[in-house]
Amino acid sequence: MWYAIIGTDNPDSLEARKSARPAHLARLQQLQDEGRMLLAGPFPAIDAEDPGPAGFSGSLIVAEFPSLAEAESWAKADPYVAAGVYRETTVKPFRKVLP
Repeated sequence: MWYAIIGTDNPDSLEARKSARPAHLARLQQLQDEGRMLLAGPFPAIDAEDPGPAGFSGSLIVAEFPSLAEAESWAKADPYVAAGVYRETTVKPFRKVLP
């Protein structure tokens, strides 16, 4: 089943995000390589493709996992959690309808 993983950033976490980004992307690439990634990306803190020093307010990952428990476990092990980027992660079942 698909699961939406929503990470909400801590204030002023842009430098921590930049530092942990390579490890975070490596985990996402693994999901992509396994054919389990639907989409992933950050939420800019301002209405701009490149928010610059304003940074990001969080991220969305939609990926396939065998269960909600496994999706939650994967989310808790994200490098952004360990680096203090995310103050909260929410995992919800997701049903893709379109396209």
